[in-house]
Amino acid sequence: MIENLTPSRLRANLYRILDRVLESGEPVEIERKGRRLRIIAEQKGKLDMLQPHPQYLKGNKEDLVHMDWSDEWRP
Repeated sequence: MIENLTPSRLRANLYRILDRVLESGEPVEIERKGRRLRIIAEQKGKLDMLQPHPQYLKGNKEDLVHMDWSDEWRP
């Protein structure tokens, strides 16, 4: 459940609220001047941790498209 806060309550308990968002993963909403703001913890998946390896593939990438891979493929 998303907790709704006033800016004054957020300011008074900022670090406690931020720690709770990080620990629980539940976002917090603040209403200011008739609009809602949301504080959420960034979610990183396994794919976000992948590092690029541009040196791994040697040669022209387009050549891979036209290669005959039928000897390598096993159903």
